[in-house]
Amino acid sequence: MSDHPDTDREQTFLEHLVELRGRLLKACLAVGLVLVVLLPFARQIYGFLAGPLLATMPEGSSMIAIDVASPFLAPFKLTLLLALVIAIPVVIYQIWAFVAPALFQHEKRLAKPLLFSSVLLFYAGCAFAFFVVFPLVFGFMNKIAPDGVAVMTDISRYLDFVIALFLAFGLAFEVPIATIIVVATGLTTTDKLGKARPYVIVGAFAIGMLLTPPDVISQTLLAIPMWILYEAGIIMCRILLPHRNGAQADQATS
Repeated sequence: MSDHPDTDREQTFLEHLVELRGRLLKACLAVGLVLVVLLPFARQIYGFLAGPLLATMPEGSSMIAIDVASPFLAPFKLTLLLALVIAIPVVIYQIWAFVAPALFQHEKRLAKPLLFSSVLLFYAGCAFAFFVVFPLVFGFMNKIAPDGVAVMTDISRYLDFVIALFLAFGLAFEVPIATIIVVATGLTTTDKLGKARPYVIVGAFAIGMLLTPPDVISQTLLAIPMWILYEAGIIMCRILLPHRNGAQADQATS
């Protein structure tokens, strides 16, 4: 046994830092490799993203670039974000490999499917925003434009707008994961979640109002999936965590 326990603890801490640095480097390398592969197609990727808006714009109109560097920066920024999204499974695996040794076996059994499901749900939220929300929102906005107003959206502002929507819907689709976590940690029970349903519905519409543009369509399209996913989370909790249901869970936490 060492005569200097503080030194031993410091060495262990440094070993963890070295491992963390290696994990982060691997995650950054994965993002960088995907970025290198996608960069030659940056213009086509941005054109694909602009498709829902261009399809609803009046004939003869187009998008514009206000800033001098926008024609380069906007596609590059989009490609970088897309590379990060594609590499998310590798990034999460590196985080999992660093954290997993500190978890108990039952925690690992629950965490693995939750991590996998969270990635799929985030992708599903982004896909829902692109294929369902964007056409409806952009069509609505272009139709209500006053007569004599030429709809010509700046490419950088459009990118910022759609990224905000992607994040809003991607995070909103994580509601089942959040529901399972709060039940698994004993913070609440499925019965209590069921009783809180009216407040959740009101809260979902309030969140939709805050995270989406000021139109009823996008707010509703965000709030309704959040409510449905909340109900799905309750059902999954009752299947995966039957010991956290009702009075038994209340007695266990009291």
